[in-house]
Amino acid sequence: MSDEHERTAGGAILLDGNRLRDEIVVQLRDEIAALGSPKVCLATVLVGGDKPSQIYVRMKQRKAEEAGLAPRHVELPETATQAEVETAVQALVDDPDVHGILVQLPLPDGLDPEPVLARIPPAKDVDGLTERSMGRLVRGLPGHVPCTPLGVMRLMERYGIETAGKRAVVVGRSTLVGLPQVLLLGRKGVDATVTLAHSRTSDLVEVCREADIIVAAAGQARMITADHVKPGAAVLDVGVSRTEAGIVGDVDFDAVQAVAGAITPMPGGTGPMTIGCLLQNTLAAARMLGAV
Repeated sequence: MSDEHERTAGGAILLDGNRLRDEIVVQLRDEIAALGSPKVCLATVLVGGDKPSQIYVRMKQRKAEEAGLAPRHVELPETATQAEVETAVQALVDDPDVHGILVQLPLPDGLDPEPVLARIPPAKDVDGLTERSMGRLVRGLPGHVPCTPLGVMRLMERYGIETAGKRAVVVGRSTLVGLPQVLLLGRKGVDATVTLAHSRTSDLVEVCREADIIVAAAGQARMITADHVKPGAAVLDVGVSRTEAGIVGDVDFDAVQAVAGAITPMPGGTGPMTIGCLLQNTLAAARMLGAV
């Protein structure tokens, strides 16, 4: 890790997701321009009026435009039926001008996301969340990797955090983040030795203190304290909790940054990287489909 990077008050390198996402946007814009500016389409599907989902989808569309992609948006009311949602997604699947499809989760109560996601073929599944995409990740086959754990990997690459031969602990076992994160860290070429921990791990402090890399993704506000962190470890915070004090992560940032060697801010760390990797996956999808 070099000394050119911004540091926290405690001296930890700040893993700046906003900065890296913006670098990715510029890189994609240049790449698409060099290809002759083909229309690479990312379609987003939003059902209902959930405010955080609306904000997040708008941000994805805005960054897609900045990157030279051609975003398309499909919005359905809270009252949409299961069949209506599946029909809307199927229309995007069948459209050769659409290269990537993202269904914003969670869906409103009463709708089952699984049959909706199951309609998306692996090449267009830029979120990497269908069972076929997850199976490809497990099998080491080509496909799209879930954007949040991929964003964690991109941040570590960008800031020169060594993974080979290092011990990593992933706290959280969701299919969105925890499980794919374990697979990515243990992959050949990354070569970390990975432990999967969670809220029921009885000796969590001891397990985490052995780690050179901690990825906190349990969704429990400030559960990772300075006691959990070996001096000099890299700490990447994926958890998001809405509290009266605002949005906080799984990591007690102020305490941990005094001990860690590198740390993500919250917000501005892994969240922006999720969008950056979504845009990269969309260009990769267009390539898989032979559109560019």
